[in-house]
Amino acid sequence: MTAKRIVIPGGSGFLGRNLRDRLVDRGDSVIVLTRGAPQSSHGWESVHWDPATLGEWISVLDGADAVVHLSGKRVDCRPTQKNLAELTSSRVGPVQAVGRAWNQVANPPPVWVQLSSLARFGDAGETIIDEETVPPVDGPPQMVKVCTEWEAAFASASRQVRRTVLLRAGIGLGGSGDPATRRLLWLARAGLGGRIASGNQWVSWVSLEDFMAVLVRAIESDRMVGLYHVTSPDPIRNRDMMATYRRLAGRRFGLPAPSWVTKVGAWLLGSDPALALTGRRAVPARLLKEGYQFAVPDFENAAALAVAAT
Repeated sequence: MTAKRIVIPGGSGFLGRNLRDRLVDRGDSVIVLTRGAPQSSHGWESVHWDPATLGEWISVLDGADAVVHLSGKRVDCRPTQKNLAELTSSRVGPVQAVGRAWNQVANPPPVWVQLSSLARFGDAGETIIDEETVPPVDGPPQMVKVCTEWEAAFASASRQVRRTVLLRAGIGLGGSGDPATRRLLWLARAGLGGRIASGNQWVSWVSLEDFMAVLVRAIESDRMVGLYHVTSPDPIRNRDMMATYRRLAGRRFGLPAPSWVTKVGAWLLGSDPALALTGRRAVPARLLKEGYQFAVPDFENAAALAVAAT
């Protein structure tokens, strides 16, 4: 396998750090575009960028083999107008900047892999969602509206790119610093790990191992073009997810949280209650059709690995 040079805008977060390490371990060279100070280590370096301007950072695209775009403010925040605006601008602006930079270099990368979210579907109830499912126009603004504008920006910015891959991902579980597992494990240990609302809402999730494997596959495989779901083929209901975390935390009981309690609690924790009250029963139809075999398809196994790494 020939070593590649991969550029990761927004690569300083949880997913970016794990992808960076995965690529470096296999011999690739990684350049992380970050708003922070430049750093360097074996096999990778970070370059300061300001997506509002086309500065010197655009030179890192010249001759690169792929861009994996992960920029975006964490969604685990209160749904205030200020936060909603930042959630959108932190995604749309960087995507537009990379699209403008693509036209400014002599040898642009042939591949652009773009992260999105299955939250694009809002609250989908019992509907089984695959890549052919048409997303709703309306829904929780922190989910549907933000993702709609994010994906529209990518579609416009990437028109000139030879191969593009859009990945709508479920909740990633595993590895050091996994924010979802930290929050769920804390609730379980605090005796608050009961079902949320009815507990019937579906949770689409993916192990970190499979998440990273699909990102690498998207870089490597010319077969991967267009939209894919990055999620386990076995989504889980909220009540079963919470029961799993209670077992892993060694708690036999967890207080359930009615909708009104969830709304109050989410606000106190600085989060959005819609993240817990809505659900999506998504499946990775295209990956399965193409023969991808999930390394960790079972939720309990994925959660146990995630807890062990926390």
